[in-house]
This record gives sequence, C-alpha cells and structure tokens, in this order.
Amino acid sequence: MSAVQTAPTVRRDGVVRRADLGELELESGVRLPDVCLAYETWGELAPDGSNAVLVEHALTGDSHVARGTSVGYGDTAPFDTLDRRVAAGTDGWWDGLVGPGAAIDTNRWFVVCANILGGCHGSTGPASLAPDGAPWGSRFPRITVRDTVAAEARLADLLGIPQWRLVVGGSMGGARALEWAVCHPERVAACAVIAANARVSAEQLAWGRTQALAIRQDPRFHHGDYYAGPHPVEGLGLARRIAHITYRSAHELAARFGREPQPREDPAGTYPGSRGRYRVEGYLDHQAEKLAARFDANAYLSVNETLMSHDVARGRGSLRQALARTRCEWLVAAVDSDRLFPPEESAELAEALPGEHEVHTITSPSGHDGFLLETPQVGRLLRATVLGD
Repeated sequence: MSAVQTAPTVRRDGVVRRADLGELELESGVRLPDVCLAYETWGELAPDGSNAVLVEHALTGDSHVARGTSVGYGDTAPFDTLDRRVAAGTDGWWDGLVGPGAAIDTNRWFVVCANILGGCHGSTGPASLAPDGAPWGSRFPRITVRDTVAAEARLADLLGIPQWRLVVGGSMGGARALEWAVCHPERVAACAVIAANARVSAEQLAWGRTQALAIRQDPRFHHGDYYAGPHPVEGLGLARRIAHITYRSAHELAARFGREPQPREDPAGTYPGSRGRYRVEGYLDHQAEKLAARFDANAYLSVNETLMSHDVARGRGSLRQALARTRCEWLVAAVDSDRLFPPEESAELAEALPGEHEVHTITSPSGHDGFLLETPQVGRLLRATVLGD
C-alpha cells in the first residue's frame, strides 16, 4: 500500500486577508463594534514568532507593500467597491525594499502590513456598514494613532507574534511605528522612523485642515453621508493636489515642469476660464484623478484626523519622559529635501530618545516622497542599523 501523499502548502505572499478583532474601545471611550483589519503577509513566521517585521504605510497607502507570489484574494473577495485590484499580482508601494533578497528579506523575515483602521481598503472605516446595516458615514468615530496601534496589537496576537523584530514606517507610518515603541515597549525590538516626527507641527495641522475643508466644501459631501449618491470626488481631488505639493520639493517641480505648457494646450490663452494648463497643473490633476479612483473621501478625512492626532508625548509628560519607556534599537532618518517633515523635526526626536542617536540622511531631490523613491538608500540604512546582513 502506497503512503498517502499530501499536497505541499503553498505560501501565499501579498494576498489580502482579514482579521476580525471584535469590539475595540477607542481612546475617546467609544466602543467600535466588529472591527476588521485587512492585512497581507510575506515570508514564513518562525515557530517562536521571533522573525516578524511590521511595515506601516503612509496616509493614503494600503496593505500591499510588495508584490506577492500568488494571485487573488485570501479569505474573502474584495472588501469594498474601491479595491478591485488583484493584490498579489501588482506592484507594491515599497517594492525593492521588501521581498526575496531585499533589505527586508522575505526569505528571512515574516513581513506584515495592515491597512489602517479608518481607511478604505478592507479595514473598518467610514464606508463600512454599521450595526444598522447602513454605512457609518458621518457617524464614524475619530481614530487616533494610538487606536491604530491597539488594533494592530490585536492582529499580532491573532498571528502569534509576541514581539516585532522591527516596526518600520515612513511619514504617517513612522508616526505609527513610534507609537508602537511607546505603547508596547516589550513588543518592539527595533523601530525605524523615517521622514516623520515626534508630533505633528502647527504647519502640518494647517495643511491637514486645508485638505479637510476642500472635501467638506464639495457640494456632494452632504456632511459625510453621500454613499447613496455621487461621491465628493472634486473635493477629494483638491485635497490631494494640496497634499501632493507638500510631498515634493520646489526644486523638483521646477526641474521637471518649470513653466512648460501641457502638451497641445496653451496656458497663455486670452480668457482665464478657457486657457490651457501648465505641465505642473496637468501633473497635479493626474495625481488627483488617481487618488479619487481608489480612495474614499470620508476615509481621507478619517486618516487625516488620525495623523493630526499624532503627539507621542500627549498625556505622558515631556517628550523625553514619553520616550524613556522605550527599550528598542532605533533608526531615525530624514529626507534632506523634505519640506513637510523637515530634518530638524527628526533631529528633535533623535535628541529626546534614550541614549545617543544620530539622524541618518536620505539624499533626494524629490522632497518628502523621497522615503518611497530612494529605496536603495533606505535599504542600506536598515541593514546597517537595525536589521544587519
């Protein structure tokens, strides 16, 4: 009699799955029922859970940090009408940094990336159904950075991860990584905060407020309860234009676009209402259209408010006192041309950390988005400081 052969387990990297977390009490005291986080994984978790890396995405990112090895969705079909991609077969937003043989080597590390609570790519957010069967809309509660960490801690428990070998993120992802190290010092062995700061500044709050008003003043917004009709895509597009200017540097915009006209358009036309566009205007229009096609306006407001809540010292004394509870290795890195999260804010964070820490520099002409674009530099920094070869 021949032995019964079992089919080999197929590792499905980069496939969207869902974690049902139950009820979550938020910082506000509101109890959010039936919380779900969408997440993806790459690599294999060690038996003792010691090789786990958590990657935190930025403001309008999602769980798809890198390409996967299989095609399709995991536990369920697409979670909402906005996420129609076959996740595993598409490029990730940090491809080149995460993957086989990359700095975050998925042959060595078990990588997890979760869509943020309050977002719109599978995790519970304003477009999700409330207990009454209608979208949350304007009723969705405010989510803080600490709330997002609380949800991810539940996810780590479900996955059997007692401690992250590394929590890494850029921009808003860096804020979430930092909050992980303070909220759960015993669960973070190393933390990488890239192009982020210890607390959102007054200028960043001003930019956030302006983007929120762009959405709320769209006639289709209807106080956030628009799901039965047209969505406020014009307001969302305007918010994206405002944000995207802060993501790039003035030098890059000048070098790429200058005062050149959009092809086949004449911005020197006689009447302002009928003139063509400059190339930089066409670029911003393109960025607005891309975001409006994949993101929900209420979710943008939600994650924007989450970012605006970022102050790691809030309720914890001084910044030094708040960070004194951390126990991990650190990488603090800034983009030299970043005008949204300038290097001096990274320096403030590094100076307040326990021990002595330098601010590592990512050289880029591209401004804040350099943390996404300069993956070879980011990878070298990770290998040299918190991951090793």
